[in-house]
Amino acid sequence: MANITETFKIIADSCCDYVQEGEDILSFVTRVPLSIDLDGKTFVDNPELDSAALLAAMAQSPTAPRSACPSPMAFAEACEGPEQDVYIVTLSARVSGTYDSACNGVEMAKAAHPEKNIHIFNSRSAAAGEVAICLKIQELARQGLAFPEVVRQGEEYISSMTTDFVLEDLDVFRKNGRLNHLQAIATSALRIKLVMGASPEGAIVVRAKGLGMNRALTALIDHVKSICASQGCEGRRLVITHCNCLERAEEVRDRILACCPFPETLICRPSGISTMYANDGGIVLAF
Repeated sequence: MANITETFKIIADSCCDYVQEGEDILSFVTRVPLSIDLDGKTFVDNPELDSAALLAAMAQSPTAPRSACPSPMAFAEACEGPEQDVYIVTLSARVSGTYDSACNGVEMAKAAHPEKNIHIFNSRSAAAGEVAICLKIQELARQGLAFPEVVRQGEEYISSMTTDFVLEDLDVFRKNGRLNHLQAIATSALRIKLVMGASPEGAIVVRAKGLGMNRALTALIDHVKSICASQGCEGRRLVITHCNCLERAEEVRDRILACCPFPETLICRPSGISTMYANDGGIVLAF
């Protein structure tokens, strides 16, 4: 029997994070890298990126790092290969131009290979959310479902997905002006931490506030509990990305599992783009 994985390809931009430890269950993902510019230096968001060096440079800089989308050609080249069905997962179109770049790249790929089936999933999320979506698409495709059915169920999964995050340090948001957009009053002096998340359209919204990280994490977990109580979590995978705070991620996972029976959980270390926004101590989860 032919290997079913040879009939499809899953592509993601580089905000799709990496498994923290154990088997690399995301090795099937072809990542198209973004880049990060800071004080004249460019960090290419690939597996060789030194996240510690990026964090140090961010902490020392008075300016905000800026991300640059992959080119359309990069997406077109990623679509090359013998696979008939190609699925692409990108950062939320509400926070990045990567989706538009992928759309332009797919037009080029289809012109060169009209026989291919190619679909772009706007994740309406990032980081852990992209990981969850890629794993879901792989699961659907390995069932042997037809391309339109994988697309349909994949889009349904995205529409039902929840993405939340709590950041220890909001400095990147302050530097690039996003704090006003988020209507945030958090400052290090007040010790207020924000529980943020993705709206159904993929925009960043504030869900709650907590005085200190412990209370913010409790508010985060309470939000997860409320979603599970109303929608259930059976058959869903909880994915948590941490930025240099593995113990915090494990604590959040354990506290969630104590009240929400997720059948599977996965802890990830961040890509460069996730590192840029989550910053040191940040937690992002999706399910």
